[in-house]
Amino acid sequence: MTAPTLPGLEPAPTPAAAPRPGSRAARMALPRSVDVLKEIAAEYGVCVRPLAMRRTDLDTGLTEVIDLPCGATREDKCGPCAKKNRRLRQAQIREGWHRDDEPLPGPEPATEEQKALILLRAHFEFARDEACRASQYDQVADLDEAIREVEEAIAAEGLRGRVGPPHGSADEDSDDEPGRRRKRSTRRRQDAPDLPRRKVERRTVGKIYTAPDGSTFRPSMWLTLTLDSYGPVRPDGTPVNPDRYDYRRAAWDAVHFPRLLDRFWQNLRRCEGWNVQYAGCVEPQRRLAPHAHFAIRGTIPRDVLRTVAAATYHQVWWPSVDVQRYTLDRLPVWDEQATAWVDPDTHEPLTTWTEALDAIDDDPDAEPVHVVRFGSQVDARGVMPGTADAERTIRYVTKYITKHTGDCHKATTDRQRKHLDRLWQQLQLTPCTDRCANWLLYGVQPKKVHARLKPGRCKGKVHQRDTLGIGGRRILISREWSGKTLADHKHDARAWVRALLGATTDSGAAGETGQLVDDQGATAERVRHAWELARPDDPDVGPLSHRLMRSISERARWRTELLAAKDRAAQGSSDLSATQHSAQHHGEDDNSGRGSDHRASGGPDQHE
Repeated sequence: MTAPTLPGLEPAPTPAAAPRPGSRAARMALPRSVDVLKEIAAEYGVCVRPLAMRRTDLDTGLTEVIDLPCGATREDKCGPCAKKNRRLRQAQIREGWHRDDEPLPGPEPATEEQKALILLRAHFEFARDEACRASQYDQVADLDEAIREVEEAIAAEGLRGRVGPPHGSADEDSDDEPGRRRKRSTRRRQDAPDLPRRKVERRTVGKIYTAPDGSTFRPSMWLTLTLDSYGPVRPDGTPVNPDRYDYRRAAWDAVHFPRLLDRFWQNLRRCEGWNVQYAGCVEPQRRLAPHAHFAIRGTIPRDVLRTVAAATYHQVWWPSVDVQRYTLDRLPVWDEQATAWVDPDTHEPLTTWTEALDAIDDDPDAEPVHVVRFGSQVDARGVMPGTADAERTIRYVTKYITKHTGDCHKATTDRQRKHLDRLWQQLQLTPCTDRCANWLLYGVQPKKVHARLKPGRCKGKVHQRDTLGIGGRRILISREWSGKTLADHKHDARAWVRALLGATTDSGAAGETGQLVDDQGATAERVRHAWELARPDDPDVGPLSHRLMRSISERARWRTELLAAKDRAAQGSSDLSATQHSAQHHGEDDNSGRGSDHRASGGPDQHE
């Protein structure tokens, strides 16, 4: 038996001996040059998996291969592109959060040419109606062609949208199964509180507050919405009792969480009476249930936010899934003659999607198959513009947008891995849409049924292990947040760099009109270059390492020029401030001297 060592008297650890020079261990300890190249590329923001594009000048016929960024939004695919996308989203949130003016101006008045085209379209519509009444179908066909040409002219003239829906029996994108449009009752549930409804004003900015000292300020808010509890959980997010944890409800809530968020903003706008704007991100909690962080322009009472969250719900009117009639080992089979899925034993066709919905409509006591609600935890607080708290909140909102949903919280223990597997297995059996193959497990043929359906293997994003039910958009930004799209924000960043470097226009044809040019060197009026994807085995496409080194060198020179331009701009602003301060100082001396002369001579009126 070995005697225990007293605390504090343990022997010092023996340092590991250095590997013998020239040995395999010594060689493996050396860093790889390829990894160092990718690290430097990530440091300079160079895409590590660029797309080789061949650009052909349509005027001269010159062809060259140019590397374009892949534009990935996930770090596991391309870290530099994902970080660039994250900074772009942060700039978008920052620009629209604390605005004090409306981001989108009203539409311009229509021109006389546009009004004339609309009037001509109205005349054609009147003539078509008269031809239909008179059963002159040959004239109807001619008028339809004339209407199509007029609508093309209306779009070319610069008007948005359609004047009216197109004529015809059905569009190409309509459902194959004819029938009436299904309507559900809009009466609120008895177990949900009522909300006041006000007429929504045409404003998106918040309220202005006045301090006791007379200063005014316009704060905004940060909001977090979570789903309900499915059972008690531990600090690591795993359930205390996995057998009693409601994984089925957790899977259905995750699939329909985007619809619940849409309902919340609709109810909040109707309750508050103004067009509330938001920008946020959906991400999983440690218990793997989705929740959302939002930046809200303006302020809303916290009691109102909690009341609206408690009164918001989304009902899923789908066929019942209480009984799973088939398993993955015993599935329905496809019948070519009947063009339908049939029972493997009786060969009877399964219930069609239309028949299943008709049964719900005919049942007066029918209930929705699932109801999604928020949990009681609603976190909201105010944020002042231009503070460190605002920047910290923006970074928090966009913290996980460069990661897969399943990678936001790493499973490090067996309990966490088993919890993730249970939720994923339930998601594999949960229908995601009306066309999901999983409906065959419950004896219902999905919409637009075909023979290639594989229950339990639906390709929808909600069924994937790396999404965990969050299959929709993770970035949620309202239409009038900043008045710009991501392409507009990219253009603003590019224009800022060019203005700082003094190269805002191209020296070619674009320079004559004074317009900004894109990366292809062409203006919006004229396409000068043709682009096509180059193959990796093309002789003019070099190795990836050579292309990365050229991009790193180019990006390093750009960074040097940009830093030098910033230093010049800062030096120029400091010199201008010093000049203005000196001029103001001399002006005060001159004014004081002239004031003494005026007083000595009887005042300035005599000099005038």
